Amino acid sequence: MRQLQGMDSSFVAMESPNSPMHIGNVLIYNPETAPGGFVRFKDILSFIEARMQLSTTMRQRLVRVPFDLDYPYWIEDPDFDLEYHVRHVALPKPGDWRQLCIQAARIHARPLDLDRPPWEFTIIEGLDNVRGYPKGCYALVTKVHHAAIDGMSGIDLLEATHTIAPNTAPPNSPDEWQPEKIPGPVELLGKSYFNAIINPLKQARVAAQAVPGVAATIKGLVTREFKLSSDYVPPLTRFNTSISPHRVIEGRTFPLADMKAIRTLVPEAKVNDVALAVIGGALRKYLLSKDDLPKTTMTAMAPISVRSTDEKGDMGNQVAAMIAPLGTHVDDPAERLQYVFASTSNSKAMTGAMGARRMTEVSKANPLLYMALGAQLFNRVSLAHRVMPFNTVVTNVPGPPVHIYSAGARLESMALSLICLTDGLGLAHVVQSYVDEAYISFTACRDIVPDPEFYSQCLQDSFDELLAATKAADTGSAAKKTAQKASSKKTPAKKTTAKKTVSKTAAKSAPAKRKPTASTQKIAKAAKGKAPT
Repeated sequence: MRQLQGMDSSFVAMESPNSPMHIGNVLIYNPETAPGGFVRFKDILSFIEARMQLSTTMRQRLVRVPFDLDYPYWIEDPDFDLEYHVRHVALPKPGDWRQLCIQAARIHARPLDLDRPPWEFTIIEGLDNVRGYPKGCYALVTKVHHAAIDGMSGIDLLEATHTIAPNTAPPNSPDEWQPEKIPGPVELLGKSYFNAIINPLKQARVAAQAVPGVAATIKGLVTREFKLSSDYVPPLTRFNTSISPHRVIEGRTFPLADMKAIRTLVPEAKVNDVALAVIGGALRKYLLSKDDLPKTTMTAMAPISVRSTDEKGDMGNQVAAMIAPLGTHVDDPAERLQYVFASTSNSKAMTGAMGARRMTEVSKANPLLYMALGAQLFNRVSLAHRVMPFNTVVTNVPGPPVHIYSAGARLESMALSLICLTDGLGLAHVVQSYVDEAYISFTACRDIVPDPEFYSQCLQDSFDELLAATKAADTGSAAKKTAQKASSKKTPAKKTTAKKTVSKTAAKSAPAKRKPTASTQKIAKAAKGKAPT
């Protein structure tokens, strides 16, 4: 029996019929590597059952304290039933990509039963007309409550249900798992009374730990190591309003090598900066088509993992966050990437001064009763669109760099990642990688983004513009070097003093300043209203 920490409890408090707080993936498998080239549903069940001892998440359920007077507890579920959690469906013909996205969105929209371990796996067959995958492939749609995992602990769950070779034997150690008795209301209230007594001490300790972060932040502002800017204040957009219970999901796959190549437009830029610039460009295109683009930049909340190596397999969330301006007000793709890099560098410096780990500790001392009441007030009074401090979410989850297998079937693609939404947050993105591919996928409220295929195309177009700018810059740089080399061969060296020769040589070897490359593609304004799907 283990109590949740503050951030995990906030996901429980925020749960509502319109805002189920779970995350997941759509994983696509090729059974050609399995024995006989075929995987049955019962093979998948047997494989998962044999490896459940490797996961701390799969057999634990929540127990809530009466009246939400204290944080909930995790206990080992005495009524655990694997076949409840692993389901099996098939797409109707023709079984294409759009049908897969619709089915996965429907599954993702349904809340989990929090009286059972909060996770579900759904096997989806009938993908024979999904382009890019051989016939016989099947998908696995995962749903895990955000109170149980963050992005990094989700990778650990992925490891528990996969192997690095198709014929890996199951663990040979005995499964020592033991169920627990469900505690009664009196026991839970007694524990909450004790916690209420010691909580002021926790709050005082957290406040003392926060002082160095506050001082470092003030110092950073004074010394201009980072700065506050109006660019971090989000404009009001169509994505920041109350949401419905309906979902859409979509996404695009990009060569990871191309994502890395685009970084050369801005020295020291990261792949995550490229992804943010791609999303910024896609949002710009999408909102321009609706004649609804704000004049100031949109912003994203970017989670930062603070999970240590010792906490790798732990349940729950170990994340802080930073605000990342997306440069939606910048037309030129290369200039947008430069803007995003400068903005994220500033945010990272600010977060570093405050202490990312310290930020996660603050939530652990907040009473759950206040969290629950605040969440209810937030939803019922419709404050979300007025106080949401960002326009969207962009979370980056690195995947395995090599192929992995489940029940002998090779994981072909981590095509889509699913994320929870709440009032005021009608669109969220996940950036993920696997082997040599990078994925940018999104989850949205269907009423807010009724044309997910169009927004997915906007992501592709934005990426293509950045890649074209990269190639143009490389071509221009190569041509300039060739011209300089040819010129140096034709022009005879002039006699001069040693001092002047050194000076001219240094001048020639100094790197030229790179000017931002103008985009070769301009956004054509579409007519007002919905774009065709």
